Amino acid sequence: MEDFVTDIEGREEDAGFIEEQEDAFYEHFRFAADKGQSLLRVDRFLVDRIEHASRNRIQLAACAGFIHVNGKAVRSNYRVKPNDLISIIMDRPRREMEIIPEDIPLHIVYEDDDVIVIDKPPGLVVHPGHGNYTGTLLNALAWYSKDKPGFDTSDPRLGMVHRIDKNTSGLLVIAKNPTSKTHLSGQFFRKTTQRKYMALVWGNVKEDGGRIEGNIGRNLRNKLQMMVFPDGEGGRNAVTHYRVLERFGYVTLIECRLETGRTHQIRVHLKHIGHTLFNDERYGGNEILRGNHTTKYKQFILNCFEICPRQALHAQTLGFVHPKTGKEMFFESPLPEDMKELIEKFKGL
Repeated sequence: MEDFVTDIEGREEDAGFIEEQEDAFYEHFRFAADKGQSLLRVDRFLVDRIEHASRNRIQLAACAGFIHVNGKAVRSNYRVKPNDLISIIMDRPRREMEIIPEDIPLHIVYEDDDVIVIDKPPGLVVHPGHGNYTGTLLNALAWYSKDKPGFDTSDPRLGMVHRIDKNTSGLLVIAKNPTSKTHLSGQFFRKTTQRKYMALVWGNVKEDGGRIEGNIGRNLRNKLQMMVFPDGEGGRNAVTHYRVLERFGYVTLIECRLETGRTHQIRVHLKHIGHTLFNDERYGGNEILRGNHTTKYKQFILNCFEICPRQALHAQTLGFVHPKTGKEMFFESPLPEDMKELIEKFKGL
């Protein structure tokens, strides 16, 4: 019970970080309302059932998007109805593991007393979890901050406000104090941040730009994948905007702008419209999905897979309002060498 109470403290609107990450959610509690349940605010419903949890902290959890009823996030004033299924979904397991400092190089783009902006390389996991308990970005941050007073990466009130996948490169912002985390998380939750990604996808994207909308949730047949629920009866609403930058015949370079931040959102939405990310192993992009089957072409693609041995996705820009000064901050990360070399390879095809 105390895990939940500690994790909620200091998080007024910490929901924006559920972006492009592996295993984003953990269910901490689940309650089923009786058939004869009278209408009752969900915060009052839960405070009577979770030991040591105050109504204020329950309300903070709701603001953060962590209180779900029948699979959808609700506010604290939602009225529980008969047979409702109420869950508390968090971003981390109930028992948080110790984050061990490890001397892992970090590319810090910007830092002050409130925030750190990091350009993450591909191959680096952001947060310790199943199969990746060491060697993560948080382990690196723990080492970097071990002599900095007040910045403890094990403190849930500090740190990550959003994440990107292990094999996605690019920009992340880290909060160095509770006020910054609350402020930044609120911006992600309200969708006021600026985030653009560069992606190389299979196929010739015919339209110059477009909008992809479709609920995203766990794949019913493969728990390691996410999927689009086109009928809207599953998953959570997700919207991705894209713009074509350059066409190479068998592949297309596009820019994606996130309106929401769901697990694997760009990867799943692009696959849904028939343009899987190049070399995205989890979603089948590591197969030859376009082009002929000559020996020469197959070898060309295999060489491309070796040049960029991961999904060709890069978090290129990040913009937010500074939590203390109110100044608009904007950062841009150049394409990493593997994606630059990959694009040049296709230009010469």
